[in-house]
Amino acid sequence: MIDSASLLAVLPELILTAGGLVLMLVAAFGGDGSARVVNWLSVITLAIAGVALSCSLAHGPDAFDGLYRADAFSVFAKALIYSAAAAAVLLAPRFFSTDGAPRPEYPILILFAAIGMGMMVSAGDMLTLYVGLEMNSLASYVLASFMRQDERSSEAGLKYFVLGSLASGILLYGISLLYGFTGSTGFDGIAVALGDGVSKGELFGLVFVLAGLAFKISAVPFHMWTPDVYEGAPTPVTTFFASAPKVAAMGLTVRVAIEALGPAGLDWQQIVIFVALASILFGAVAAIGQTNIKRLMAYSSINNVGFALIGLAAGTPAGVAGTMSYMAIYVLMTIGAFACILQMRDADGKPIETIASLAGLSQSRKGLAAALAIFMFSMAGIPPLFGFWAKFLVFDAAVAAGLTALAAFGIAASVIGAFYYLKIIKTMYFDEPTAAYEAKGGLVENIILTACAVVIVLGYLLNPLLDQASAAAAASLF
Repeated sequence: MIDSASLLAVLPELILTAGGLVLMLVAAFGGDGSARVVNWLSVITLAIAGVALSCSLAHGPDAFDGLYRADAFSVFAKALIYSAAAAAVLLAPRFFSTDGAPRPEYPILILFAAIGMGMMVSAGDMLTLYVGLEMNSLASYVLASFMRQDERSSEAGLKYFVLGSLASGILLYGISLLYGFTGSTGFDGIAVALGDGVSKGELFGLVFVLAGLAFKISAVPFHMWTPDVYEGAPTPVTTFFASAPKVAAMGLTVRVAIEALGPAGLDWQQIVIFVALASILFGAVAAIGQTNIKRLMAYSSINNVGFALIGLAAGTPAGVAGTMSYMAIYVLMTIGAFACILQMRDADGKPIETIASLAGLSQSRKGLAAALAIFMFSMAGIPPLFGFWAKFLVFDAAVAAGLTALAAFGIAASVIGAFYYLKIIKTMYFDEPTAAYEAKGGLVENIILTACAVVIVLGYLLNPLLDQASAAAAASLF
């Protein structure tokens, strides 16, 4: 049933939809010359949608007869998604202007992807889940191949489309199995059916659904698309892929596991533990030999997804809160790191992606080297940076849930992961200098990376606020 209360619950999505449609007309009539205006209006639209989240939360938890959830969990996830999407929009113009005039379609695609991601984290039904996921995916396929004249970008878009379609098929098959054996597509209805015991058909459906979601968060063994797409896609698009959709997919996975599959916790917990262990180990080991920094960041994202899944494996409110706090800190580190990567340009302003080109950066660009070192140390989990707190939260939740061996493995694997982060720092500070980068970075890039670096260093001052918000988000699922 559609009523005013339900429309108020989806106010953020309505704002993004209206903004996207209006800006599409502006881009159509204004051409490439409207890119700058469309960029800033897109950021403003995302900001207004973020403010509207308070109205969404005031409505109550359910809308459209349970198809849509407007609770503290969705508000927390959407705040991260909109912030990351806005950063990806702001970081783009300087990159695209290198190869010609910026194009206004880029921020519009981000807006439409944000609508899908919002639906994903607010889904209360498998149908809402699938519609939101596909809306995000369709925009993402176009974004990956956005630079049509670039062979790598076209290849990235094609690979993402083919593998993404396969994953969507697997997910849809799992949904159909769950519907067939439980008689419901609603999360609450599925949970009630699973509470009577998990049949073999329901177990198969559960496995297929988790496999489809594992692809979306790029967890092992469904990670195969990530390195190629991250490397081939334009760097601002990679920034977007590594942040906002990652939060949306992780939020969706958490909601499905806790709300829909909660009574089958012992069954999906084993799957999540395996995926977490495999992602941590593979992401750490595979990144060691990488020479392209975007490809290294792809394996880093796989590694970080594994750590975030440790919190979900615990299956407790503390574990879910730890996972969401981890994603918040991960987004900060990722956005900051990619703001640094976007400043890797030769003297002519052409982007460079090799790690070897960072040699001597501490002498030519001291501020950039210091910022990148902060993000690398934080991703490695070195105290007292904020990244250490993210890992501590999920390990603490795992130990409290009796998963001490899982936490111990995660801590040991962190040492392996630290190697390739420290390798970048060693290259910047101790290797013989190579050709210097462009003398000056972009203003927006500098502001964003400085802000992220300050929060990573002083993040412990925000702990009470972050802990309270993540705890409220987790509590709304239980």
